[in-house]
Amino acid sequence: MDATRNEALKAWMDEHGHSANSLAEAVNLATERITGRTGGLDGSSIRAWKAGRVRWPKAAARLGLEAVSGLPATALGFVPRRRTPLTSAPPQEEPDMKRRSVVGGMAATAALAAAVPGSAAPRRIGMGDVDRLQRRFAEIIASDHRHGGQRGIEERAAALADEALTLQNSASATQRVRSHLYACAAGFRSSAMWAAIDGRRYREATTHMREAQSLAEMSGDQAIKFRIWSHAGTMYRHTGRPADAIAANDVARNLHITRRDPLFASLGLARQGAILGVAQSRSAARRSLGQAQEAMERSSPGVPRPVWLVAFYDQAELDSLALSAHLSLGQYQTAEYHAHRCLSALRPHMRRSLAITTTRLAHAQLAQGDADSATSTAMSVPAEAAAQHPRVSRMLQEFGAALRARAPKSIAAQTWTEHTRETWRSKG
Repeated sequence: MDATRNEALKAWMDEHGHSANSLAEAVNLATERITGRTGGLDGSSIRAWKAGRVRWPKAAARLGLEAVSGLPATALGFVPRRRTPLTSAPPQEEPDMKRRSVVGGMAATAALAAAVPGSAAPRRIGMGDVDRLQRRFAEIIASDHRHGGQRGIEERAAALADEALTLQNSASATQRVRSHLYACAAGFRSSAMWAAIDGRRYREATTHMREAQSLAEMSGDQAIKFRIWSHAGTMYRHTGRPADAIAANDVARNLHITRRDPLFASLGLARQGAILGVAQSRSAARRSLGQAQEAMERSSPGVPRPVWLVAFYDQAELDSLALSAHLSLGQYQTAEYHAHRCLSALRPHMRRSLAITTTRLAHAQLAQGDADSATSTAMSVPAEAAAQHPRVSRMLQEFGAALRARAPKSIAAQTWTEHTRETWRSKG
């Protein structure tokens, strides 16, 4: 009998941007977290699932897949093997109830093994534990907007991700709580990833990204999936890989959450515009930025949204991304316009963004031939950010090189050289 293709699994993989290899990797990691044993799937295993050659995966693989997808195996097109019925078979549990029982039982067993002999029943984790982690997440977000790019932020966020996973494996919990804990861990990892990107530590960022992606799949949280893939697009943009950047950002933009909430759609489109600027796609960048503006104007301010989104994405950030796009395209007058718009609307806590936008404004002014104004603008970047934020430091070094190339013997160039010498001496 010919195998019937598993269209439900294929549709889910397409919706979530999974290749056979990436799904195999995510399921293997989930299986290891649940059972303590590494999963043995590879791309060919997933292709066998999709082709219908495997109608009912082994138990460990099913648990991993269900943790990644947030769905029972039957909802993904798999069909349980038929068993010879007993005389009086007990009622079958719903697949999702069965999965919760298995996962909860494993967690409880692990907690009992770790408990002190003779102690009371193992602790049960709940939404109070999740709320505590989310407060720590808000602290990480605030620290990032003040300082950005610091290795200490990256390390603290990674440690909190590990803390969330340790809590996950230390006690019993409902499936709802477990999903929230995975989302917390993914959120912390995504913050570690962003700090590494902002600090130009791209190898570390890639490691955090892979861990965050797997955790996000296990959480089923669309918002955190969006954040991770959107950050991946930004990372590839910074490393000069626009094709990869567009592909990663497309995964974020194609998530259902962008259709439910125009603010997510706006951020995805704005970042796409910045990427298209790097790709030198002038009309596409302009169109994407226009659509981002329209989506922002459609968004409702009273809708509950994640703290990481509301902490930074607003009209000022949209103008900041437009500034980046137009700088890349060589449209310096338009870039300067967006820089001034951004600076006029920037919220006080966005210190990192203030330094980056001011530095980009200096570049736009210099490219238009106004060396004096550009130098004055660059000198207004806070000394701490100029000396200690890797991305700002790099952009200011590039500004100095461009200034010396354009006007090597000018008063502006001399003033800038003296200013940087004093800045680095006081903060180095």
